[in-house]
Amino acid sequence: MEILELNKISKNFGAIKALDNVTLSLRSGEVLGLMGDNGAGKSTLIKIIAGNFKQSSGTINFENKKVQFSKPMEARDKGIEVVYQDLALCDNLTAASNIFLTREIKRNFGILKIINFSEMFKRAKDIFKELKSETLPDEDVKMMSGGQRQAVAIGRTKLSAAKVVLLDEPTAAISVRQVAEVLELIKQLKNQGIAVVIISHRMPDVFAVSDRIAVLRRGQLVANKLAKESSPEEVTALITGAIEKA
Repeated sequence: MEILELNKISKNFGAIKALDNVTLSLRSGEVLGLMGDNGAGKSTLIKIIAGNFKQSSGTINFENKKVQFSKPMEARDKGIEVVYQDLALCDNLTAASNIFLTREIKRNFGILKIINFSEMFKRAKDIFKELKSETLPDEDVKMMSGGQRQAVAIGRTKLSAAKVVLLDEPTAAISVRQVAEVLELIKQLKNQGIAVVIISHRMPDVFAVSDRIAVLRRGQLVANKLAKESSPEEVTALITGAIEKA
């Protein structure tokens, strides 16, 4: 089932056309690799889906219903979560506290409500188990590897029962071993029926997990095809303009 449909999406910033009539869809349990050079429109498209920007024209359907997000909370309420490249984690807090940040589990203590850390640790442990991650809920984020930090950020999306997860450069600036951990996390999301969009400049990583590849160039969609029917060489040619369209 197509959970997300973008129909002729355009976005203008003054005289600059960041996106030009982009039509794209996403199925539940599908991993879409979104590729393109810097300034191609990838981040703009993600921010429209996530409710950060409003499109200049075009429509968005989510679960077969037309939607219009005016702020990120509206997209999140529908089940769309974003993990940005900087992850936005608090280094001085544990993994569990980061997952539940602003959504802490509380219990009654007389007339007061206090944070239920034991329940948060238990729930976080279950989330990491679902993701098949060895990340410990009581470990401080500042002590974690890049792969573990990604597990914490992705764990947040599980808390809200996400249906679509948008990942911005999830394998940037981490070791080969940590890349393997992150790619496994993406596969676990897919196996649980969650649709994933991965933005990355790392071609091998995108092809390792993606079912489909979409390429943007100067705001236009120049390719949207099955990963098994494409290749890193073709995608590179599409990004640079050596191949006009595929």
